[in-house]
Amino acid sequence: MGPGIGRLIVSLRSAELPVWNTCDGPDLSPELRVRGFTPEAQSMAVFALNPFEPGCSFTTWIIWNLAPAPVIPEGIPPQGVVTAPVDAVQGTNDYGTLGWRGPCPPRGETHQCFFKVYGLDAMLEVPAGAGKHDLIDAMRGHILQFGQTVAVYSR
Repeated sequence: MGPGIGRLIVSLRSAELPVWNTCDGPDLSPELRVRGFTPEAQSMAVFALNPFEPGCSFTTWIIWNLAPAPVIPEGIPPQGVVTAPVDAVQGTNDYGTLGWRGPCPPRGETHQCFFKVYGLDAMLEVPAGAGKHDLIDAMRGHILQFGQTVAVYSR
């Protein structure tokens, strides 16, 4: 974290993703719990990364313009502009699809999924379907807080 960036506390239900958040189930986006927002936080953005996929920052989910709240609910539909169960905008992940894409390791392997949550001082003017680099560029100068957590999934 850079100077002046506060800490968010991010957690999942458990250290292992349930099957329903993966390719072996309905592949629902997981519930994330976030605590510690400052009053200045206007929105949050989330990146999920799977370092076991090709590339050092293989992104499996990007979502932004979420209201700062203690829970990001499970099962956010894989569409660009989301109005239920929360208001948000989602981008194109590194699989080339919109929304969450859970881990799908080869049999006998374990993959990790890193969740990085940013508290921002503004809603971002980034169109639905944008890629991670567009979102990162838009976040510059707006990051107030940061937190992360990790989960694993084994097959």
